Amino acid sequence: MDVDSSSPAVVLQALRQREQKIRSRILVLEQEISDLEKRCGVEGSGDAANKVTEADLEEFKAPEWSVPIRANVMNFDWEKLAQACQFDVILMDPPWQLASQAPTRGVAIAYQQLPDVCIESLPIDLLQTSGFIFIWVINNKYTKAFQLMKQWGYKYVDDIAWVKQTVNRRMAKGHGYYLQHAKETCLVGKKGPDPPNLRRSVASDVIFSERRGQSQKPEELYEIIEQLVPGGRYLEIFGRKNNLRDYWVTVGNEL
Repeated sequence: MDVDSSSPAVVLQALRQREQKIRSRILVLEQEISDLEKRCGVEGSGDAANKVTEADLEEFKAPEWSVPIRANVMNFDWEKLAQACQFDVILMDPPWQLASQAPTRGVAIAYQQLPDVCIESLPIDLLQTSGFIFIWVINNKYTKAFQLMKQWGYKYVDDIAWVKQTVNRRMAKGHGYYLQHAKETCLVGKKGPDPPNLRRSVASDVIFSERRGQSQKPEELYEIIEQLVPGGRYLEIFGRKNNLRDYWVTVGNEL
């Protein structure tokens, strides 16, 4: 019996074969870039540095005063955490699900993606009655991120742009649908009264920082948050071990 070429199993197999070819091509290109950089007498690329960073994480030890919680955020007992602590700042880097026909544009995404309905089901209102929320957003999810802020009771107040750089301090351009992307954006929302220890105008809304491991965000953002609300109670959702930090509670399934 012939197998329907449009069946999910056949399509999945074809996509995996295509992914493997793309991965192989990326490896070849990375080697060609490395060889060319050596011939030109320049430093290694940011991607090479990323590989070293990811390898080093195998021996990574959590900061002494960090609170890592390895859990599936979709079935974690958020109510129990909310009863134990109300947070001044919540930081989120949602694994947004891409909807385009060629979602990765030739770049393999290593982490699980979640539909919008899963992200919006998070009980953020339990965790924070007043304070700030910081949400990393990709280009085609701006509208959804603003909807989530409103749904959770926040008002958009600011945003932070991270301009990615290579180890050579050049702009690290990536794939995009229309333009090459060299930045990421973190939206800032607020609800309720200001935290008592709030400090305004303490940091810039632009971060110039080296691109590191896949999905790893710049340390400068955490510094900005800690300057804005010093001595606060900080929570990161969808956290990864490469961003664990003293005095932060971090929840994620990759810790």
